[in-house]
Amino acid sequence: MALDKNFLWGGATAANQVEGGVLAGGRKLSNIDLLPCGEDRKAVGLGEMEMLEWREDHYYPAKEAIDMYHRYLDDIQLFAEMGFKVYRMSLSWSRIFPNGDELEPNEEGLVFYETIFQELKRHNIEPLVTIAHFDVPVHLIKEYGGWRSRKLVKFYSHYAETVLKRFKGYVKYWLTINEINILLHQPFVGGGIIFREGDNKEEVKYQAAHHQLVASALATKMAHEVDPENQVGCMLAGGSHYPYTCRPEDYQEAIKRDREGYFFIDVQARGKYPNYALKKFEQERLRIQMEAGDEEILASAPVDFVSFSYYCSRTVSAHAEDYQQATGNIFASIKNEHLPSTEWGWQIDPLGLRNSLNQLYDRYQKPLFIVENGLGAVDVPDENGYVADDYRIDYLKQHIEAFKAAVEIDGVELLGYTTWGCIDLVAASTGQMSKRYGFIYVDRDDQGNGTMKRTKKKSFDWYKQVIASNGEQLEVAEAVNV
Repeated sequence: MALDKNFLWGGATAANQVEGGVLAGGRKLSNIDLLPCGEDRKAVGLGEMEMLEWREDHYYPAKEAIDMYHRYLDDIQLFAEMGFKVYRMSLSWSRIFPNGDELEPNEEGLVFYETIFQELKRHNIEPLVTIAHFDVPVHLIKEYGGWRSRKLVKFYSHYAETVLKRFKGYVKYWLTINEINILLHQPFVGGGIIFREGDNKEEVKYQAAHHQLVASALATKMAHEVDPENQVGCMLAGGSHYPYTCRPEDYQEAIKRDREGYFFIDVQARGKYPNYALKKFEQERLRIQMEAGDEEILASAPVDFVSFSYYCSRTVSAHAEDYQQATGNIFASIKNEHLPSTEWGWQIDPLGLRNSLNQLYDRYQKPLFIVENGLGAVDVPDENGYVADDYRIDYLKQHIEAFKAAVEIDGVELLGYTTWGCIDLVAASTGQMSKRYGFIYVDRDDQGNGTMKRTKKKSFDWYKQVIASNGEQLEVAEAVNV
């Protein structure tokens, strides 16, 4: 087996990390717009600090991001020059329904995305569209409490139906909710949740998870009804968990931690709650309210494929407090001495990508799609603005070799690969611009200074040759060094 000739090579971004134009064209604030740079970002993301409006003493990088709202034509031209077959992007919920609960959408927002899809079509680039990529309109948080409220199922479903119908013929590949398991780790980011005094936090998170799972199933069902050609995927923040030692309790801890993420995908791919989740609710006395008919909704619309992000593996132990912790990743992990680390402490593990692909394919027997993978690094341009990012090329080369082995040797069915942050963008975890992932350098710093000028990095031409060769040419060609 080799990669299919129709393998979907491309790149990925999210509206809230690239668009800017936060109050342009009728758009209103969403939760992600309110994540500041600096020490308060973590507390806001965890739902432990309320921040539902901009404050003068904070810098909010999503306000302008990289201004793709005004520059998308030039950016898509660069993606086309690299030869993208697919561009993974997201819609801003609050650009289409500014408050989130309106009956009628914001036409200006719909036209904005329609124009993007028309431009992608002109370049023969297939859009892969995430309906909700950590976006919850602020009005829905203030009025209803975010995804803790059952009412968001109705509002999200109306939003999903609107975009599915409006963009029929432009979009074939859809993802319902980005990295759905992040809800358990950053509730404000994943669900617009701010904890209240007296909350059982686990109960609130899993109640919100139930609402998202029902909403995702309804959107999947609608997508198939609107256009039988639609392919709908779920999306997991992936990465295998390794036991730190061969002690049985460490292995058991790895299984437990894997299940935290697989729980969501088990429901979305199989159409019902796994027994281990039901047992968790019972044993921890989590009172998850489920309405009559919810089981039928979940069973009615399993996803067509499973997509996931992969940046690193994670190492765990039943006695984690005894070991040095890795830094940077949103998921707690023990430092694995067998692996190198990025500048932000994420451990580099290409073989872990192959392991994750095999685990997911063995578990679900559905096509897979790697929709995020990349290296966040500090890029230093030379006097001409050129970045020789050989470290990024090396990282991506190793991960491409790993997923090719999963396909060619292990028999995994893989639809495509979109690198994260194909153009430099605001980092979701830190809000920094200095944590760069792209093939295209954007002149913008962590304080919002810069010209926004776009410059091709060394990796730009390298990825262009990778795509043109369908993954066969992974070495740096001489022309790239010119």
